[in-house]
Amino acid sequence: MLAAQIIRDQDIEVLALFFKTPFFGPKRAFQSAESIDLPVKVVDITERHLKVVKAPKYGHGEHMNPCIDCHALMFRVAGEMMAREGAQFIITGEVLGQRPMSQNRRSLDLVARESGMEGLILRPLSAKLLPKTIPEEKGWVKRELLLDFRGRSRKPQMELARRLGIKEYPSPAGGCLLTEEVFSRRLKDLLDATNDLPSVRELELLKLGRHFRVSARAKVVVGRNKKENQAIQALKGEGDLLLHPVAVPGPAVLLLGRFDREDMLKAAGLVAAYSDAPTGSQLAVRILGASENEVVEVSTPDKSLFREMMI
Repeated sequence: MLAAQIIRDQDIEVLALFFKTPFFGPKRAFQSAESIDLPVKVVDITERHLKVVKAPKYGHGEHMNPCIDCHALMFRVAGEMMAREGAQFIITGEVLGQRPMSQNRRSLDLVARESGMEGLILRPLSAKLLPKTIPEEKGWVKRELLLDFRGRSRKPQMELARRLGIKEYPSPAGGCLLTEEVFSRRLKDLLDATNDLPSVRELELLKLGRHFRVSARAKVVVGRNKKENQAIQALKGEGDLLLHPVAVPGPAVLLLGRFDREDMLKAAGLVAAYSDAPTGSQLAVRILGASENEVVEVSTPDKSLFREMMI
């Protein structure tokens, strides 16, 4: 928001881009753009981004976040769009040193080089601390009106927002599921289980319920409440099995992957364990699939029996 305003104050038109994947959505971007009357375009980069997440050239961060490769991809896509959008250069709100791994001088240079947009990426908030870009050298942008922010403190940005009349802006924390420990663990498990890139449906399932690896190629997702149960049912694939208890309240359970009868019985056990049935009691579990519709009887196990399977 700040970078856009600084550039617009020089009578330069700005189009905001949001790069959408299953790991981050545009809701906050729409709110921010609307608050400063900034046009925004959402660009879905899911397929290209998944390849980066699976095998990043520069590795992952603390979890499954491939920040350098991710940023380079976004700038590359923005560069590909420049001609048809009538744009001359790219700006970003990055601040030198704000994030120690992805916004140090080496990382910023690396991202620019890897994206193929070297010289055309302008960072207005820290421009005076960085080499001149093509927009500055050609006089498209007045360098003296750019800034020299650096470091992890956000007080300078907050003060600038006040001066620019920006009263509402999102928290800098969060937003990317790849930085979250549990989600990243589930994603790594999914990527390790197959050589293929996961589908959007499989990625959406990672956001729901409890996950259990019942065998090398089979996984179970257990709903935690009514809303999740409904979402899990809606995401059932043609080859999946949907299980639920017959006579007592309990979870919707999805078995997916390459499973056998033993995996199916483990999934039925999870249905019972997370249902309202008392431990040790017999419970009827219905199993539904493309051609399956049967009921199996299981003895309700204690949840602790599945602890080592939990992802």
